[in-house]
Order: sequence, then C-alpha cells, then structure tokens
Amino acid sequence: MNGEKIKLTVRLSQKEHAHLQKQAAIAGLKMEPLIRKLIMGSDIQPRPPDELPKLLREINYIGHNINQIAHKVNAEDKATLEQLFEVERLLGEIYREVKR
Repeated sequence: MNGEKIKLTVRLSQKEHAHLQKQAAIAGLKMEPLIRKLIMGSDIQPRPPDELPKLLREINYIGHNINQIAHKVNAEDKATLEQLFEVERLLGEIYREVKR
C-alpha cells in the first residue's frame, strides 16, 4: 500500500453514535483515532483520571514515611507500639486515597 488515504463512510444509528462518543470520551480520544485503534485491534484503555499524578505523589510520600519507620525499627531491632500504630495509620491513609 502506498499510504494513500481511503475515505470510508459509515452510517450509525443515534444509539451507536452515542455509544461510540462515550467510548471515545472514556479513552480520552477523538472519534477518528478511536475508530482507527478499533479497526487495528488495539486494546483500548480508559484514560487515567486527572488526579492520578497527585495520588501517586501522596502515596509515594506516605511510602517514604513508612520506609523511614522501617529503617529505624531495623536499626533498633524493635518496634514500639507507637511506630506500629503510625504505620497502620499511614497504610489506612493510602487505602483511603486509592478508594477516592
């Protein structure tokens, strides 16, 4: 094939068109790129939420705190009840952030 573009006209019902628009929005694509991906058999993934980078930063921060506690516990070869409660609290914070 020499790269020549072929125009293809497809008639859709209102319901089919609405479904295609919804799928494009979920994937974060315009209609034409979505149709091309579908034709080529690409796996269409939903666009990650806009909050994902912020969530990952927060989880990384919490993980860093847990890691600092783990280093201190390993250095002292024991964990205080307060340290264990803090780790439990931080893990709960991660869980709540992910569930949002």
